[in-house]
Parts: sequence; C-alpha cells; structure tokens
Amino acid sequence: MLNRYDVIVVGGGHAGCEAAASAANLGSSVLMITMDLSRIAQMSCNPAMGGIAKGQIIREIDALGGYSGIVTDNTMIQFRMLNLSKGPAMWSPRAQNDRAEFADEWRKTLERIANIDFWQDTVTKLLIVDNIVVGVHTSMGKEISAKSVVLTAGTFLNGLIHIGKKNFGGGRVGEKASEGITEQLSSHGFETGRMKTGTPPRIDGRSLNYNLMEEQYGDSEPSKFSFTNTKILSKQRSCHITYTNESTHEILKTGFADSPMYAGRIEGTGPRYCPSIEDKIERFSERDRHQLFVEPEGWNTVEIYLNGFSTSLSEEIQSKALKTIKGFENAKMFRPGYAIEYDYFPPSQLRMTLETQFIGHLYFAGQINGTTGYEEAACQGLMAGINAHLKVNGKEPFILGRSEAYIGVLIDDLITKGTEEPYRMFTSRAEYRLLLRQDNADLRLTPKAHELGLAGEDRMRAVEDKRNSADSLLTYIENTSTTPEEINDLLNRVGTAEIKQKTRLNKILSRPQINIYELQDQLPELANFIDGLSAKKEGAEQAEIQLKYAGYLEREREQVEKMSRLENIKLHADFEYSGLNSLSSEAREKLSKIKPATIGQASRISGVSPSDISVLMVYLGR
Repeated sequence: MLNRYDVIVVGGGHAGCEAAASAANLGSSVLMITMDLSRIAQMSCNPAMGGIAKGQIIREIDALGGYSGIVTDNTMIQFRMLNLSKGPAMWSPRAQNDRAEFADEWRKTLERIANIDFWQDTVTKLLIVDNIVVGVHTSMGKEISAKSVVLTAGTFLNGLIHIGKKNFGGGRVGEKASEGITEQLSSHGFETGRMKTGTPPRIDGRSLNYNLMEEQYGDSEPSKFSFTNTKILSKQRSCHITYTNESTHEILKTGFADSPMYAGRIEGTGPRYCPSIEDKIERFSERDRHQLFVEPEGWNTVEIYLNGFSTSLSEEIQSKALKTIKGFENAKMFRPGYAIEYDYFPPSQLRMTLETQFIGHLYFAGQINGTTGYEEAACQGLMAGINAHLKVNGKEPFILGRSEAYIGVLIDDLITKGTEEPYRMFTSRAEYRLLLRQDNADLRLTPKAHELGLAGEDRMRAVEDKRNSADSLLTYIENTSTTPEEINDLLNRVGTAEIKQKTRLNKILSRPQINIYELQDQLPELANFIDGLSAKKEGAEQAEIQLKYAGYLEREREQVEKMSRLENIKLHADFEYSGLNSLSSEAREKLSKIKPATIGQASRISGVSPSDISVLMVYLGR
C-alpha cells in the first residue's frame, strides 16, 4: 500500500496543505502524513484569514496557483478591506471564516488531487542516509521511503500546554505532542530553540449581550481573495468590539503569581505583535482598557473567539475576569485559553529554497521555522512543495526576490536575519511595498506560476486581459481632454479647483480628491470606453493606481534596479569566508553560518558591514 513517494509532507496544517497541493499539482507523487485526518487545515487560533500584509500573502499564494485564497473565499462569513484610508500599498484584505467549513473545504480540495495519498500516523524519526533524507519512520512501525520530505510540524514538536499551574504535553488542546524528531535533528548538528504562542478562551455566544457592544460590519461591497471565479459574499455576519477595564485588569493580576509566564515555567519567546492579555497589562500599564474583538466561529455555531484575550491564566481567573467585560456579564466558556510552547529550528539553517543546509532533500515550512500565522505558514508550504518537486526532478529552484513578493521578503528575512521570536509579516518589512500591492499579485506572479505549470492558460488570459485593459485605459486618459463645462461641476462637489481651459484627463485624475469612478460617472465617453474593456473593474483600478502613484512607483523600480545588481552576483554555498582575513570576525562567522546565495543577501545580514561587502566584491573581481 505504502509505496515510495517523490514527496512526503509531514503535517496537515496550512503549510502542509499548500506543500502537498503544489508538489502534487506539479506532478510529484505525494503522501501527506498527519496525526488526525479529521483535523486537516484546522484554524487553531482565530477563524480568520488575511489582514495587514497577511492579505497580500494570501493573494500571492493564489496568484502562484495555491489554494488558500480559494478556500477562504468559499468559506467566508465576512470580508473587509483594511487601511482604505491610506495608500494602496497598505490596502489589506481580511476575511472572517467558518472554522468548520474551512477545514472541510481544504480536505475536499486535497482529496480531488489525484497525486496525493493520505496516511494517519505520527512520524517519530526521519530516515537519513549520507546526510540525505530518504523517508520517514512512524509510530506504527512503518518505514516509508521518499525522494524528499517537507516537515511542517507546527506547534507539535515537544509541545507543552500551560493553563495556570497545570501543564501537559500536546500540540493543540486534545492532541498529543510529537517527540523524537527534535532530538534526532539536534544530533545531526541542527540548532533548536523554544517559542510560545497562545489562544484565548472560546465563549458561548448565547451568553453574551451584543447590545452593549459596538457592531463591526463587513464591507458593503465585499471583495474576495482569489483571482479565479470564486463567489462574492451575498450575506455577512457581524463581529463586535468591546473592551477590558480596570476591574478586568485587577482580577487578571491576581493570577499573575501562578501564571506560567511570570513564574518561569514557560521557556519559549512569545509573539511580540500578538501578546497575551497578561503581557498587555504588564507592558502597557498606563492603559486602563484594551480592545477586544468578538468574532463568530461560523454560520451555524454559537461559539465565539475572543480576539485580544489570549491568556494562560487559570480557568477560574479567566472566567471571573470575563464577567467584568461589557456584554460578557453572564459569559460562559466552552474552553479556557491556554499557552503552548514548542520546538523550532532557527531558519538561518535553511537555504533560500527552504531546504535544510545539513540534510539534503529535507525542507522545513511553517512554525518550525519560527513564524506565526496561517498565512506565513501557507506560503512557506507552497514554496517548499514547489522546490521539493523541482529538486527531485533535477530542475532549477524557484526563489522569489524581495522586490517580487511578500513571500520573498518573508523567506529572505528568515534566512538572512533569523528570528528569536515568532515572526509575523507587516507591510513595513517590505521596502518595495508599493510594487507589492495586493491588487497586482496576479500581474507579478501568475506568469511565473504558468511557467512552473501551476497556472493554466485561462489564468494567463485573465492576467493579460487585466494588463491590456489597464494599458488601454491609461493611453485613453493620457490622450483625452475634458472641458470646464464637462468637469467643473464634479470638481466643485469634491472641493478641488476648477479648470479654466481644456485639460487632459490624466491631470484631473491625478488629483487626490478625484477617483476613476467619479470621473466616469461625470463623463459618458469615458464610461463607454471602460465598459468596452475586457477587464473593466480590474483594469480601471490598475490604471488609476499607476497614474496617481507614477512617481513613487518609478522611484521604487529604480531602487530595485540598483539592488538587483548585487542580487545578480552569486556566492557559492561552499565559499570559504574563514580564509578572508580582511573580513571582520563577526562577518566571517555570520557568512559562514548563513551561507548567503548572493552579495545582495549578504549585505542584509546583521553584523556584515558595507566594508565587508566591499572586501567580497574585490575578491570576486567586481
């Protein structure tokens, strides 16, 4: 039954799902091994996808032929585009999802891919010969051979759950931890560490008084994540907002003495940007309240996720504190919040393909690399699956640069800079974020997916229609004028200066007070032209952004061009930095450990100075 596979994916979370799908769709025979097949693609924390920078990642996954965007669209209960008051580089899609439907939809998606087999078991050891992984050994005594292995262990490696004074082994509540792999890899020279994350209590929505909270609606005209023909939401469920208060904080403080974090029972570093409620009270002691988001878990359940109240305090303290929150006076818990600490492997031990440096054909993806978040995990799984397939077929690796995708920023950050705390993506991490917008992910990446074999002709046609529509509209706007009689009425309404003579439309549209939709409502000929485009909505959006931000876009492209010169200077993996005495001692140590692939990557390593880069350039004859 269990044959030799091209790729074995260990783990069925967000990273594992995308890894299995991408490798299989490229033609590899894939086996997904997971402890519980009924828990594939579990939303272990909040029932939501996307958000600031994370939404961009989901769109990039979709543009590359992954499934996270499609599954999200098919299971949404609410959609919001965040940061619309800011520039388009900051616009970030976010969806509230039906937790049960999301997991079910992912499983059905994977089961429709013929090249994927499934096996419910626990991998206890990797089979390694001459520093190359050749298969896995499971708790049921199975030895399954493979040409490559993608390890997506999430929080399961020696996972330890904490609730107050109690702690017990587990990768998630109700699921056992995975043991043996950390110890085996440590014996092969891998450095390992501990991290922690947490989750809030789940609440019975029937026990809440929503009338005392602020209702948070979805967008009146919801969008979606996938560039394919997925459905648009016709109805949505609201979320709600409430706040902690001084009474809440005082009750929570009574449990700090028994808190596993403050008592020193948790060794791992927690997420800086998603702190527990204990952390918030301690770090922001000047605040008398903290915002909480009351998020429904789905269409047909009363279960509520209390975003912002992650905690590992005792059940009694949690329950008592909850009842002081407005709208939660009679709150009942389904289960308490808890913290979990787990093993991870500092990602500076990886190559840019996510293959490990010490063991060939072994790939890491997801929280095992020190990241946090479904989106960060999913994109790593996608890239690991692609590269595992390419490796076993003797093909060139697939690597995205920092100027090509948020995915490229994430992987470069992890490998070049490492991380000692759970890594989360933000728009501020991307120096070329105006080029890496959520709206143009398909223009940037679908041609690459098509070349790989992950995007079909229909997707390429859609991309070309969008590009051609934007170009045609830009040309029309740049070559068409309007008169004061036609346009001044609109200019007065939006509070911008009238024109006194014929003016080209690009001059009008470049004003911040004017958008393309107002302009086409005012000018019938423009409206007729847009209606004739093959991708009118998408083309209009692209044309407007390109026109309004032309100067900024050109500046970023120039910066990319300058940096690309360094990215094109390759460094061999076996480069002997220890022999270059002109390098600083810190640079020799860091370069030898990280083994950068290019001069550009070397320049981003902490501790490698511009003078060290000059030494390398001289040595290489540049």
